Amino acid sequence: MTPLGAGTRSWNSLRTTVVGELLGDVLAGMGTAPVRVVDAGGGTGGFAVPLAAAGHHVTVVDPSPDAMAALRRRAGEQAVSGTVTGVQGDLAGLLEVVDPGTADLLLCHNVLEMVDDPAAALRTVHEALRPGGLVSLLVPSRGGGVLAKTLAGRFAEAAALLDQPVPGGAAGFTPAEVHALVSAAGLTIETTHAVRVFSDLVPGAVLDPDPAGTSALLDLERKVADRPEYFALAGQLHVVARRPDGGS
Repeated sequence: MTPLGAGTRSWNSLRTTVVGELLGDVLAGMGTAPVRVVDAGGGTGGFAVPLAAAGHHVTVVDPSPDAMAALRRRAGEQAVSGTVTGVQGDLAGLLEVVDPGTADLLLCHNVLEMVDDPAAALRTVHEALRPGGLVSLLVPSRGGGVLAKTLAGRFAEAAALLDQPVPGGAAGFTPAEVHALVSAAGLTIETTHAVRVFSDLVPGAVLDPDPAGTSALLDLERKVADRPEYFALAGQLHVVARRPDGGS
């Protein structure tokens, strides 16, 4: 089975490489057998197709018919059509298209901020996981959003984001908010990482003349990913949590 992680060419974007590597670490800890993955809101298969190419069985649930069509094309091009299944649906209705208690690993990337009730969505995630199963949760960080708007000179928008009373949506989440939601859903937090701490802030013009600059920036992102002092500055937060073996 092909490993995921550092050096895997499938994760070829600076903004997704660190998440891909973190996901590779999660899978490495799950053993060598194929994993049943559900990718909620997985779109065109940016994560699903590399996971299938690594030998796992992936079900992508997404509301967009266009995304489903693109997923089928991508899976066909990579010769993984037999291990990638696309199902039209959304996170709120996940249990209508995925059997409860069957997912070894559930990806919920850039979805929680789109739902009306993040707490209910995470309870659905809990029910979709098998006991002992893991969720990979990727959400926008409120602090990173405030920083980005401030550096862009959009000070009023930064202030409004800072004072947003309800987590989610355009406001994103603080580390404390996402941790509280995950715990309230009955999931046990295993790791938290900062993602896109610097890459969203460095202009492309800085990197384009120096090919080595992208590699150096990626190394810097890796170094700060597990440092809690950078969580509040990150563009995104990556949380891995487990459904307890007892199913509670």
